[in-house]
Amino acid sequence: MRTLLFALVFILLSGFPALAGIVTKTVSYNIDENIFEGIIVYDSTANSIRPGVLMVPNWMGPSEQSLEKAARVAGDKYVVFIIDMYGREIRPKDSSEAAIAAGQVRQDRELMRKRVNVALTTFREQSDEVPLDPARIAAIGFCFGGGVVLELARSGTELKGVVSFHGNLDTPNTADAQNIQAKVLVLHGADDPLVPDEQVQTFISEMRDGDVDWQLVHYGGAVHSFTDPYASMPGRAEYHPEVARRAFTTMELFFQEIFD
Repeated sequence: MRTLLFALVFILLSGFPALAGIVTKTVSYNIDENIFEGIIVYDSTANSIRPGVLMVPNWMGPSEQSLEKAARVAGDKYVVFIIDMYGREIRPKDSSEAAIAAGQVRQDRELMRKRVNVALTTFREQSDEVPLDPARIAAIGFCFGGGVVLELARSGTELKGVVSFHGNLDTPNTADAQNIQAKVLVLHGADDPLVPDEQVQTFISEMRDGDVDWQLVHYGGAVHSFTDPYASMPGRAEYHPEVARRAFTTMELFFQEIFD
């Protein structure tokens, strides 16, 4: 937790005035006798009850980088909950460890759905402790996390909307789209080699067949991880600041619609 606090100090010194009152709250919860630990992030200087954003980070899990992103998403408008998909004892140190941890979850979609749904329930239960409106919650995810929030929607859970940033779009059973009750926004790098066009077209068919309220935005010139300033694999996973700005603006417009 100390490193996360160091990251928060870095954010506060980075010239984002809207983050002046940002606070964090660690939340522990149990799933199948294992302890999971997420982090709630919000601006304490804003007095109003506000919508919640369940945030599933990339395959590195809760980290300094995910805390930076959560603080910027929260601003003074939202309460953000960075969730834990692996368990408190699993914190990948590098991409090799992250690939193993994420792969184990991706191979068991029922497990994935259970973990993200328990995290959502835990988040709603925090409304007595933080300025959260439990009736207005959306979920966002990045890379691995983008695929997780889509599975959350496919599980039939009631929430306002889900946003996938450069996430995987595949699912074992496309008919599960018929369960979706949330509005869906997918923000996708048009040149992403990790999510090929065939997967995109299958997703489009899935959304149509499921009669989902969905949107898919392709960003030209963007590959995987385009919102991640730490991504540095040219042509595969690479930060694209202009596309990142556009994507977060699109997310904000989506939130204005679903939280109105």
